[in-house]
Amino acid sequence: MRPKGSAAALEARRQRAATLLEKGLGIREVARQVGSSPSSVKRWKEVIETGAKEALRAKPHPGRPSRLSPEQREELLELLLQGPLAHGYASQLWTLPRIAEVTEGRFGVRYHPAHIWKILHACGWSCQKPQRWGKERDEEQIQSWRKGKWPDIKKR
Repeated sequence: MRPKGSAAALEARRQRAATLLEKGLGIREVARQVGSSPSSVKRWKEVIETGAKEALRAKPHPGRPSRLSPEQREELLELLLQGPLAHGYASQLWTLPRIAEVTEGRFGVRYHPAHIWKILHACGWSCQKPQRWGKERDEEQIQSWRKGKWPDIKKR
């Protein structure tokens, strides 16, 4: 399992471990100080001994780069905060296909709705399902029932 932290932070941890190993500290002591497993430190030590200390550097992330830049993602979130009505939709409900349309119209980038969800989730958004209320719902009558009849029913 990949440890927590950015690529730069993990590289700094490996470089620190390399420095400690070069000072002569033992594998277990280095592992304790950098917060890693002894097996990882042993692997790093073997890399250092072969003279390939550059192998401890962070590697580029595999896979295709995002088609939306970080600035465009921020702009997308700002557009979404304006609400669907501001973008010509009839209801105040964002759906993934609607967000995909806005993304394609604004940035010229076409995403599948399922991938839009991955983008929103990475930005810290979560799925919200609106509550459905009956059109005949009368809030005043509900409140009077809660204050008048509910306490008598609850006592039984």
